[in-house]
Amino acid sequence: MFKNLPSQIEVVEVGPRDGFQNVKTFIPTQDKLAIIDSLIAAGITEIEIGSFVSPKAIPQMADTKEICQTILKKYGETINPSVLIPNLRGAQLAWEAGIRDIEYVISVSETHNKANINQTHEHSLAELAKILDTLPKMAVRVGLATAFACPFEGWTRYDQVISLASEITSLGVNKLALSDTIGVATPDKVHDLSLIMQKAFPASTFALHLHDTRGMGLANTMAGILAGIRIHETSIGGLGGCPFAPGAAGNTSTEDVINMLSTMNISTGVEWKKLLETTELVRNKVDASLSSHMAKAKIYNWPNM
Repeated sequence: MFKNLPSQIEVVEVGPRDGFQNVKTFIPTQDKLAIIDSLIAAGITEIEIGSFVSPKAIPQMADTKEICQTILKKYGETINPSVLIPNLRGAQLAWEAGIRDIEYVISVSETHNKANINQTHEHSLAELAKILDTLPKMAVRVGLATAFACPFEGWTRYDQVISLASEITSLGVNKLALSDTIGVATPDKVHDLSLIMQKAFPASTFALHLHDTRGMGLANTMAGILAGIRIHETSIGGLGGCPFAPGAAGNTSTEDVINMLSTMNISTGVEWKKLLETTELVRNKVDASLSSHMAKAKIYNWPNM
């Protein structure tokens, strides 16, 4: 029996950004908004709703400004929408659209960082410093991509993660996400790195961003929870994957994580039966295969669930 389980876990929905960015068929803006509405109706309040990137690079994100403005007008401060940005210009566009919470990504593997955003660590850190200096009231979290492994370099060493995190926190950022970008991490590695990073950076808050490439998503989520991580980024339907990481599959599914936690009496504030309605909406609106287990399960009305 697990000991010292938390009473509550915060789930951050990244489907409208990470989940949608690899979908080749453009999802109509109204369909994206309907899915976001459904997620919010299920009780999700922390949600990444898009990214301010070049539409030439990721055409699916071309309507992020409209989505941001619509969601902010409709929900105000009752939810906390965020977006991913690749540079200062993206951060400025987010601010102009009314967003006050952004994610900036730096890969621990410099090879992947160059493939992903065509920058060295030095350039990425300099750009982060510009963002913090130009928009001091913007809440910034940094995703440490390839924190566990890189598709080009192999396994990531713990000291590499600590070194990059040290440079980031020295700039004043204290929110970090450990990302298993290609989904090859194992529970022992997730547990160990989670403990190591929390000990090395006690003033920082850590999240886990896991992919389910090899079916380890839920096991790795549980390993992170047992190591003390209380914020977990997931994607509806198990959609997602880095466009610049060969072989990367979808994120750990939101509904699978919510189902696991709810049946363990760990609160998330999310009604998973309503969340399944969102799953069906995604199935009908998005031209992509859903990988989540709950999208395929037929026991929704099992007693006491």
